[in-house]
Amino acid sequence: MPEPIPHAQSRRVLETPVVGLKPLVIVVDDDDAIRLSICELLESVGIEAVCFASARELLEADVLHRPGCMILDVRMPGLSGLDFQNYLAANGIVTSIIFLTGHGDIPMTVQAMKAGAVEFLTKPARDQTLLDAVNRAIAADLAKRGDANTARENTTLFQTLTPRERQVMRAVVQGALNKQIAYELGITEVTVKLHRSSVMKKMRAPFVTHLVRAWQSLPDNVREDQPG
Repeated sequence: MPEPIPHAQSRRVLETPVVGLKPLVIVVDDDDAIRLSICELLESVGIEAVCFASARELLEADVLHRPGCMILDVRMPGLSGLDFQNYLAANGIVTSIIFLTGHGDIPMTVQAMKAGAVEFLTKPARDQTLLDAVNRAIAADLAKRGDANTARENTTLFQTLTPRERQVMRAVVQGALNKQIAYELGITEVTVKLHRSSVMKKMRAPFVTHLVRAWQSLPDNVREDQPG
């Protein structure tokens, strides 16, 4: 059975700010020689890296809030790489993962990739192959974090809208005309225009296309929890 993991500690690192932090590659491998070799390779090309011998050791280090990616060995004492991947997902910790293993097989690869792994490499991997995978993983992680920040910002703006303004916003992004919105909501077209103008201002959307993108960035539970 996998060793227990300190849940409170993992929750704490999720709340740590990430703004302005340099990408960090986290290497988790119980093989000392391989672990240090990977870190030296990354640092030789200017990529900041930190090494751990186990998942538990990593969690105790408080670095999961950093942007970047993770290189995980599959078979390790205690929690395996695949189990750790599942643990991170279950606890809402989103990071790009590269699996590096000497014991991989097709079912294992499929499982890892379906769970969101960026790459599944077999030891020994060529230096350039690993570096290319790391660059892709970091780019994917930064993109996900950027999308998450946009979603949080737009959700905060959305919360400033009145219930009626939210109804109008939903109708506008669905392509409804002012007269159609007025009919559906039982208000005048002039009132629709006033609400629409207020929505655009509060959502900081100069054009309808920006408003549509803001709506699409909202979490599903926020969009679905609206009337209309």
